[in-house]
Amino acid sequence: MPKINENNIPLQQIEEDFLSQKNTKLFILREDLTHPEISGNKWRKLKYNIQEAKHNNSDTLLTFGGAYSNHIAATAAAGREYGVKTIGVIRGEETLPLNLTLQVAKNNGMVFKYVSRNQYREENKYTESFLASLKEEFGNFYLVPEGGSNAYAVKGCTEIINNINIDFDVICSACGTGGTLAGIIASTQKQVLGFPALKGGEFLKKDISKLLNDYSNHFNAKVENNNWELITAYHFGGYAKVNPELIQFIQEFYQRHHIKLDLIYTGKMLYGIFDLVQNSKIFNDKTIIAIHTGGIQGNKGFEERFGIVL
Repeated sequence: MPKINENNIPLQQIEEDFLSQKNTKLFILREDLTHPEISGNKWRKLKYNIQEAKHNNSDTLLTFGGAYSNHIAATAAAGREYGVKTIGVIRGEETLPLNLTLQVAKNNGMVFKYVSRNQYREENKYTESFLASLKEEFGNFYLVPEGGSNAYAVKGCTEIINNINIDFDVICSACGTGGTLAGIIASTQKQVLGFPALKGGEFLKKDISKLLNDYSNHFNAKVENNNWELITAYHFGGYAKVNPELIQFIQEFYQRHHIKLDLIYTGKMLYGIFDLVQNSKIFNDKTIIAIHTGGIQGNKGFEERFGIVL
């Protein structure tokens, strides 16, 4: 398996006429190039969780995800790379043959536990009784939450900006569970914009604030940046929802700039940035850093289910 590249991540400038017209510079931080299977924020979130698991003498990670989860695939690959067993609690019934995401996870050694959608709900899956039943079934394990976001994930994501070697005005990232954005907020005093992939993403403000508080308390780290907000208009109907306009944008973006985007996260964020540059003044005369958080494997699910070619 290829080694993880943490420290030589390129910044790629995006050239478009409409950017020049607004005197806007846009750079993409290619976190997707950290690793083919543990790419972008997936590795940043797992890095210190794996270290903590080993510190606690645990040789098993257990985490949660859907059948096409980037986090599930990345956790399995990281477990194989670092000699840690992995268990994936998967939402929904087992379906055979396995989809491409779960097959890759299985090939990397992950063991699956399928649970009903009701059992998977947030208020059910983290209860003491359910976690106790999992420990009875699998033995002792180190718990990584769905999406990987906790204080250790935030710590890992503070390192994203280490590869930014230019001055900038605003940094943008897509949001799922909020851990990546929390890490970026904690690592800079520049303006930070998050683009939630979920409908009604305003609820992430509370989650991100909690993650920042947990990180601050756990690592005795002072977080001084209040200059952040969520841009909630570019979810395209909700998590894992897409439409022809988004698909066309991602296809044309690849043709023009030779960067693959994913449909769930980075594609939506960049669509939003392009739209805001063209139809508002908020990015006029600004230098923007957009984080490519990886997750390209997630496109396989759309290709597999809907025949979308990206």
